[in-house]
This record gives sequence, C-alpha cells and structure tokens, in this order.
Amino acid sequence: MRKIIFITLTILTTATIMGQEKVKDTLNTDEIMVIKPYTPTISDAFKIKDNPQIENENIQKDSVTYSFFSVPVASTFTPTKGKAQSVVREPLDKIYENFVAVGFGNYTTPYLEAFLHSSSTRSNDFGAFIKHQSSNGGIKDILIDDNYSDTQLSLFYKQFERDYNWEANLGAQHQIYNWYGLPEGITYDPTFLNTIDPKQTYLNIFGGGSFNFEEGIFKGGKVRIDHFSDNYSSSEIQAKITPEIEFPISSELIDLPFDIEFITGSFKQNYLTNTAVEYSFVNLGASPSLEILRDKLTVNLGARVYYSFDLESKQNKFYAYPNVTASYKLIDETLIGYGGITGDLHQNSYREFANDNPFISPTLNILPTDQQYNAFLGAKGKLSTKVGYNFKASYQSEKNKALYIQNPSMSNGIINPTFAFQAGNSFGVVYDNVKTLSLFAELDVYISKEFKFGGNIEYNNLTTDVQAKAWYTPTLKASAFANYNSKKWYVGADLYFVGEQFDLVQNFGELNGTITTLDPYVDLNFNGGYVFTDRLTAFGRVNNVLGINYDKYTNYKVQGIQVLAGIIYKFDF
Repeated sequence: MRKIIFITLTILTTATIMGQEKVKDTLNTDEIMVIKPYTPTISDAFKIKDNPQIENENIQKDSVTYSFFSVPVASTFTPTKGKAQSVVREPLDKIYENFVAVGFGNYTTPYLEAFLHSSSTRSNDFGAFIKHQSSNGGIKDILIDDNYSDTQLSLFYKQFERDYNWEANLGAQHQIYNWYGLPEGITYDPTFLNTIDPKQTYLNIFGGGSFNFEEGIFKGGKVRIDHFSDNYSSSEIQAKITPEIEFPISSELIDLPFDIEFITGSFKQNYLTNTAVEYSFVNLGASPSLEILRDKLTVNLGARVYYSFDLESKQNKFYAYPNVTASYKLIDETLIGYGGITGDLHQNSYREFANDNPFISPTLNILPTDQQYNAFLGAKGKLSTKVGYNFKASYQSEKNKALYIQNPSMSNGIINPTFAFQAGNSFGVVYDNVKTLSLFAELDVYISKEFKFGGNIEYNNLTTDVQAKAWYTPTLKASAFANYNSKKWYVGADLYFVGEQFDLVQNFGELNGTITTLDPYVDLNFNGGYVFTDRLTAFGRVNNVLGINYDKYTNYKVQGIQVLAGIIYKFDF
C-alpha cells in the first residue's frame, strides 16, 4: 500500500514540477533530462476492496480572478428607419333598406316595384311592398283584347322581444286577364267579336302572421287567411294554421308540426248549366318526426296523418303517409347519397289554379289530391370547389291529380254563348290517378366570384287510369342560366325548354274530343344593369328573345320579343 502511495506522489510531484517549469518558462533554453521513469508491474498492484475507506482531506481551493478585455470592432452598418406600409382597402358598398324601381317596355308595359320600411324602436319593424305590371297587349292575329294587369300591395309589422318575436301582415292582389284564345280555323262574325267581353278579374285579400318562441316546447307557428273572388261572383275563403311543437327525448329532438286547414267556396254556375257549385273541406293533420344525427349520417323518421272532412258530401276520410328521409356522406362533400319515401295530402283551391293558369273558367270542381307515396334516390355533392351536381330518380303515385283540359266550345263564331268563357277559350280541371317515373339532373358551375352558370333537365314518364293523356304535363323539361356580376354592371341569361304537351279539344257540335299536340318551345331571356352610384342603377330585360309566339296553352299564344328598361333608386329614411 505504501509503495502505491509513493508511486502516486512521485507522479503528481513530477507533473507539478513540469507544470511549474512551464509556467515559469522564459526564453531560456534550459533542458530537463529524464533518465528512466518509474514503470510499475502487475505484481505491484493489489485488489481494491469493494467498500474502500476514504480518508477526508481538507483541500484548499485556489481563488481565481476573471477579467474581460473589450476590443471595439469597427462597423459601417447604418440601419434604415422603418416606414409604415399603407393598407389599401376597397370601400364597402352601402346597403340601403328601401328601393323603388320603375320601368317601361314595348306592348305598352309600365312596371313599378317598391319596398319601404322603417321602425319606431329598435325592437320593431314595419313597412310595405308594392308591385305593378301591366300591358295593353298586341299579340299578332289575336281578335279580341289580350291586355293584362297585376298589382300587389302587402303591409307588415314585426316585433322582436327577448324570448319571442311575432309578425303580422295584410295585403291584396288584383289581376285582370282576358280569355283571348279563341279556336283557330273559324270565321267569326263581327257582331260576335264586338259583343263578347273576355275580361276576367281576380281579387285576393289576405292576412296572417307568424310567431316564434326561443324557449319551451311550443316553438311557434303561422296563420294565413285568403279571400279570393272574381267578377263572376265566385268566392273562396281559405284559412290555414300551422303550430309547431318540439321536445327532446334523450339526445334527440322530436318535431311535431300540426296542420289545421279550412276551405269553403262557391261558383255561380257550372260549365254547362246555371247550377251552382259549392265545396267545403276541413283537414286536420300532424307530422311527427325524429331527426337522428351521426358522424356522416342524417336520418329523419316520421309520418304524416290527416283526417279530412268533406262538409258538402258529408264524407270523412283518414289518410296516413310515410315521411322517411336519409342522407350519408360517402366521400365528405364530394359524394352524398340520399333517399327516402314521403307522401302528403294537398288541398287544391280556386286561388291556386288561377295563379297557375289564369285562363281557367269559374266553374271548377275542387278536390284534394292524395299523394300516396313518393320514393326517391339520389346523389349530390361537389366535383370540385367550383362544380356542384345533383342527380335524382323518383317514382310517385297520386290519386285525384288535377289536370287542365280545354272546355268544350259552345259557339261556332256566330252564336254568342251565355258566358264569354264558353267559346272554347277557357280550361277546366279533371282529376285522375297518375303514376310518374321521374329522372332529374342538375349542374352548377362557379367559375369565379363574378361568374356562374348551370342548368337542369327533367324527364317524366306518366301513366293515367282514365284520361288518355296526362294533359299539360310535359315529358321533358330543361332550363339553363348564366350570370356575371362586376362592381359596376351585371348581365344574365335564362333559357327554358318545354317538351310537347297534349290537350283534348272538343269543338262546337262535337261529341268526342280530339287529342291535339302542343309543339315544344324554347324561351330565351336576357337581363342586365349598370350601377351609376350606390343609390342609382339602370336595368333592362329582354324576354322571349327568339320572338316566337308559341302556344303555352291551346290557342293561347304569348307575346313576341318583350323589351323593358328602367331605373332602381335606393335610399334610407
């Protein structure tokens, strides 16, 4: 052990001496000669114990003093002062809450549309909507008046509270049309043409409102009452109330809307005799549904049930329909599959028929349409961020589907009928059981924020039970549109195609009618405008650009090319 300690001290002493000599080294050329260093052998070492005893030794720590010597560095860098970069922002367009549009077109067509509203407090809003368009007519080869007029006025009041809001409205619509579609191929006596008065006037006075609650199971509802009449003493009152209840079950919501509908009306005569026609229905319905939402799946499980009271025939009937729909995201927003089966009870009305076809006669038989089922399957989504699509196939069955058909003619051009609409120039309504296989495709393309276009096409294969054809129901329909909007101007185009249609024409003295075909037609329309200021805009419309006087209904040709231009002025009170 002593020998090991001696060897260690010898090495440390040698190293210290060498270190001291190096510290004190100068330019002198002294030399240290080492004749033979100590070289230990293995026999000199002993095995170290597992737990050696280490003696504590007080080792004095040398104090060390540090100092820094700074050397300046020359630099030619000169920083440039920062300059704030200005941000250019386009001014936002001013949005005005009121507007007035006036215009004028060929066929002596004045046009007026206005929306005005204001408020007395921050929690209410009230105003009016006005629209008028009329024409003196002038369709080529028309023998009697073909002018028309359509005027609407609607007033509203809205109240917004913390937990609920409500709205009330009142208005009227006044329309004038003429039964100008006299059968062709007949030589009309001048006396007949001078004495017939083909004018029909419709007046609809309506009122109602809506209410919504933020909390509670009663979510609100809507109320609408219409009184519809004409200048042949026809009258119809229709009232509809639709309250809605919603309540949770576990993590899902049950939606329970109700339908309470009442309609009553009368016509002074039927088409062939002076016997009055009256009708009255009360329909009570409920449509419970449960919506299930999952990661990519949405399912609506529901049904519709109605109990219908026919107050004239004293017959009541119960109706039940499925209301099941579902959709699933197969590939996020790229491919969404959907399908379902639904049904409904639709109450037809004189007001609805006149708005769709103003040339009907005031002699109709009003019945509800029973849509037994409508099964459909489709796919929709986006082919890219700019292209959207929708494809759907459906099959539906309807009982008492309403179809327009030309009324039999009661004049040969010399004999004056009892009423102006009995000269083969008006339409009635017949009902039949119709099954329809339908294919539908739609495509929308958004090229940019300013420009978009798209279109759709629909094919229908209809099968009837009693009628030879599904009158005025085209097999093929298609439409296309294109719109471009810039900051200062806009332009758009619409194209409509309607395939061939069929009608049953019964001329004077004929016992059986003849099936006639209405040719397909294309209607191309343009619209555009230029924005002078944020308040003033000029607009223009060109309808039926191709100028074809096609027949929309049998013997009812439309106006040729129609041009209308005007200005829109926006403002605030």
